[in-house]
Amino acid sequence: MIEVLAKLGRGPVFLAGEVLECVITFTNPLSASSTSASSEMLAWASAQIHCQFHTSENRVALPPSDGSKHDVQAENETVFVPNRGERGQCILSTPPKILFCDLRLDPGESKSYSYCETLPIDGPPSFRGQSVKYVYKLTIGCQRVNSPIKLLRVPFRVLVLHGLKDYQFPQDEAVAPSNPFLEEEEGLKKDSRLADLATELLTVATSRRSLHLYNISNTRGKVGTFCIFKTMYKIGEDVIGTFNFSEGDIPCLQFSVSLQTEESIQEEFQRRRGQPVSFSTHARHQEACLHTAQSSFSLPIPLSSTPGFTTNIVSLKWRLHFEFVTSGESAGTCLVRGSQSEAVTWTGVEQMEVDTFSWDLPIKVLPTNPILASYVSQFSSTNSITI
Repeated sequence: MIEVLAKLGRGPVFLAGEVLECVITFTNPLSASSTSASSEMLAWASAQIHCQFHTSENRVALPPSDGSKHDVQAENETVFVPNRGERGQCILSTPPKILFCDLRLDPGESKSYSYCETLPIDGPPSFRGQSVKYVYKLTIGCQRVNSPIKLLRVPFRVLVLHGLKDYQFPQDEAVAPSNPFLEEEEGLKKDSRLADLATELLTVATSRRSLHLYNISNTRGKVGTFCIFKTMYKIGEDVIGTFNFSEGDIPCLQFSVSLQTEESIQEEFQRRRGQPVSFSTHARHQEACLHTAQSSFSLPIPLSSTPGFTTNIVSLKWRLHFEFVTSGESAGTCLVRGSQSEAVTWTGVEQMEVDTFSWDLPIKVLPTNPILASYVSQFSSTNSITI
């Protein structure tokens, strides 16, 4: 029996273009209850990164793929097929890397190997939608002599930030600050600079603030105004907006604001012509606001959500969806006098005419620092199997 343990050192979330590093440990455990311990032999082990693409057959029509036949592998084969038994299509993969050949482990002995690979910068982000899914995995295959191949899959999440692909790092970095007590490999050094660059670009893009003022009105007149200071955010930030109903001609009884994503399939891949777009709500604020002069809301963008993106098959966009309920009567008739005595009590009317209307405001949502996103990831940094 051999235990195989794979550990992602920095966490299970990465930016496209970063270097994924995984330490893979093979152990022949020494059990105290075992009376006859013996050495174990592995013929080979290899590792490869791949992205699986899943679709909903009711919503997406894809052309047939020639690679679908390679998903099935006979148990007596020695060919390493990382996506064996996986559903969907393998749309992206890195070259396989051999970790070792003919490994012998004595009782209680362990051997560790470091796997490093740059994540393709032109791939899609990790996404689990209603119509399509993009799932990234690191698959480690190993085989005993005359035994079937065993696969250890390590799922992880990929964030895509557009613009990093075209950035050229300066060749002369003699003036760059460095720590002489730390030795870094060139690949890891560039990887660290890529993460720092992405964080800087995201901070600059999402810190710009300017007043965006919108008039809220229906066919009968002005209801109020809405104010928001930016329309570009990182996942993990809060979307904050304010309402001013004091200058409105039409009284607003209630409003709701929903933070939503809009998942649409490109026209040539739609199962039915003109099929509806899929919406998902991530946060919602609802408030009764009769006789309220001003109000506000704060909606958090979940760190686990996917930033907006577009591929040749699917597009994901973010928006704020507003719904307003206004009175069909003037503000003065929304209250009735309950008594003619000296103590006057005003009560709400039992029935009143109302009008409803909605409004959508597009916003842009970008990725965040992958280390921050790792704290709420559903994936584990450590995965293991026994063979």
